[in-house]
Amino acid sequence: MIDLRLLREDPDRVRASQRARGEDVALVDSLLSADERRRSSGVRFDELRAEQKQLGKLIPKASGDEKAELLKRAEQLKADVKAADAERDAADAETQQLLLQLGNLVHPDVPVGGEEDFVTLETHGTIRDFGAEGFEPRDHLELGQLLGAIDVERGAKVSGSRFYFLTGVGALLELALVNAAIAQATAAGFTPMLTPALVRPQSMAGTGFLGQAAQDVYHLDKDDLYLVGTSEVPLAAYHMDEIIDAERLPLRYAGFSPCFRREAGSHGKDTRGIFRVHQFDKVEMFTYVSPEDSRAEHQRLLEWEKQWLTSLELPFRVIDVASADLGASAARKYDCEAWIPTQGKYRELTSTSDCTEFQSRRLSIRVRDGKQVKPLATLNGTLCAVPRTIVAILENHQQADGSVHVPEVLRPYLGGREVLEPVAK
Repeated sequence: MIDLRLLREDPDRVRASQRARGEDVALVDSLLSADERRRSSGVRFDELRAEQKQLGKLIPKASGDEKAELLKRAEQLKADVKAADAERDAADAETQQLLLQLGNLVHPDVPVGGEEDFVTLETHGTIRDFGAEGFEPRDHLELGQLLGAIDVERGAKVSGSRFYFLTGVGALLELALVNAAIAQATAAGFTPMLTPALVRPQSMAGTGFLGQAAQDVYHLDKDDLYLVGTSEVPLAAYHMDEIIDAERLPLRYAGFSPCFRREAGSHGKDTRGIFRVHQFDKVEMFTYVSPEDSRAEHQRLLEWEKQWLTSLELPFRVIDVASADLGASAARKYDCEAWIPTQGKYRELTSTSDCTEFQSRRLSIRVRDGKQVKPLATLNGTLCAVPRTIVAILENHQQADGSVHVPEVLRPYLGGREVLEPVAK
C-alpha cells in the first residue's frame, strides 16, 4: 500500500498513477474522503475520552445536585464515546479496504499504455536463420517428444489440460536448470531457500496477489490457504511483522518452489506444449533494501537475469513494461523476452519488479536506521521459470536431426552431455 501522507499531500500524483494503470481514478477521492472521516472521528473520540477522564476526577469530589448532574453527563459521555469509537473503527476499516485496492505508484519513467506499449531497451544474441541452415525448425513439443522429454498427453489424462510430465532427459534438464540457476544466485550472494507452496491469506494479500490477480490464484477453502503462483509470496512474507537493522541490508534470497496458476482469461492462448501451464517450478530472486537503493537494486536484478540468459546462449530482448501491464505491487518492471523460432516472436522468460515500499507497508516489514524506523523496499526477479526456459532452449538450440545442443553452463549438471539425442522417431 502507499503512504497515506503522500496521498493527502499529492493526490494528483496518485490520480495520474491510477490513470496510467487504467484503473479507477475515483478511488483516490473515495479514499481521501474515508481518510478524512477516519481522522476527524479519531479526533472526536480523543476529545470525548479526555472529557470522560476529567469527569471521572470531578465526580468523587462533587455532592448533591452537582454530583447528580455530573453522573447524568457521565452516562451520556459513555454512550457518545462508544458511538465515536464505532465510527472511528468503521472509518478506519473503510480506509484500509480502499487503500488495499490502490496499486503502487507508477514510476514516472514507465511508458504509459497497455500490453503492446512497452519500450525495447536492448537486444542480445543472434536469431538463427534456419532457412540458411537448410531445415524447418520443429517446435518444442515435437522436439520434446523426439527426445523422450515431454509428455502432455498423459499430463492431460492424469490432471487435465495445461499439465504435463517431464520425462527422462526432460526431467534431467529441469534439474540442471535449477541447479545452474541456484549456483549463479549463490555466487552473487543470494541465500538459497526452499519455500512453502501454501500460504495464509495475509501473506497473499500482503504481496498484492488478492486484488487484480486474484482470479489466477488457487484457494483451498477448507483450510483457507492459497497455492502460490511464485515464491515471491513466501519470500516477501518471510520477514512479516519484523524490524530489520539497516546493517543487515541488503537481504537477498533465491527461492525455489512449485508455482500454481489458474491462467484465468488465457483460454485459447498457448494451448500447445508447455509454455503456459497450471503448475511449474521456478527459481526466484527476492531482495530487501533501503528505499533509496531500490532503483539501483532493480538494475542489479536485471543484470543477473541478463547474465543467466546469456549463459544459456539465448537471443533475447529487454523491455520496459507499460503502465497498464504492471502488477498491482510493481512501480516498474522489466521483462527479458527470449526469441521463440516457431512463433517468430519474443516471449517473456524472466521479469524483475521494483515494488518500492508497497509490500513492506502491507506486511509490516520495517528497517531500523539509527533511531528511525521506516518501511523498506522489496524487489523480485525471476531467474528461471523452468518450462518456458526449456521451450526456448529446445527451439533455439535444435539441430536438423532433432538433437539439441546443450549450453556449456548446463553440461556439468547433465553428466557432461554436449548434445541431447533423440530417442524416438
